[in-house]
Amino acid sequence: MLSIHNLHAGYGKVEVLHGISLEVPKGKVVSLIGSNGAGKTTTMRAISGMIAPTQGSVSLGGRDVTGSQPYTVAKLGLAHSPEGRRVFATMSVTDNLLLGAFPRFTGARPKGNVQADLERAMEYFPRLKERRTQLAGTLSGGEQQMLAMARAMMLNPDVVLLDEPSMGLAPILVQEVFRIIARLRSEGVTMLLVEQFAAAALNVADYAYVLENGRISVHGEAAKLRDDPAVKAAYLGGGH
Repeated sequence: MLSIHNLHAGYGKVEVLHGISLEVPKGKVVSLIGSNGAGKTTTMRAISGMIAPTQGSVSLGGRDVTGSQPYTVAKLGLAHSPEGRRVFATMSVTDNLLLGAFPRFTGARPKGNVQADLERAMEYFPRLKERRTQLAGTLSGGEQQMLAMARAMMLNPDVVLLDEPSMGLAPILVQEVFRIIARLRSEGVTMLLVEQFAAAALNVADYAYVLENGRISVHGEAAKLRDDPAVKAAYLGGGH
């Protein structure tokens, strides 16, 4: 479904990714773990078109989208829930969610039943239903994260990128976020997950890649990586 081959990307003259390759099969959850500064968010931005790769390719559903604009990638079925949430602060919760479905209103994506999907998103996140008329900027950090995830799902996407969905959240909200990710997985939603809590990410993923200094150092079935001594020592101790 999503294929990245020999991807190089960075900012200006600083190259952050040095030729990474990974696959996200249809209906699977793939996790990308690594330390701060390893290049995880840069990977997500290069996939969704927020930055242009300098080398390599990104393929979505067999179609080359390397260097495409974000709106083009979204039209083709890729939704990106970015690090830092990026909600529209002066708009209501409901309007934020409907903006996630914008390509469906314009005909760029199959429209389907947007109202039913809106209700489904609020069923996933009951806090959003309680605050559906509230301005997004007045929500707590955890509620804004839920809104960012729900907004991504409103595209009715083929692939979802989740970048650090638990960042800055209280432990009880982290559990809630991963409960929802597990539910989406059970429903066959294809996801690439970047997450600081490596143990939680590996528990919910089918397959995982470890990113170190812009290169993939190891990859394999998530269950096997959980038992890998090197991965345990580097990422699964000290609160992870």
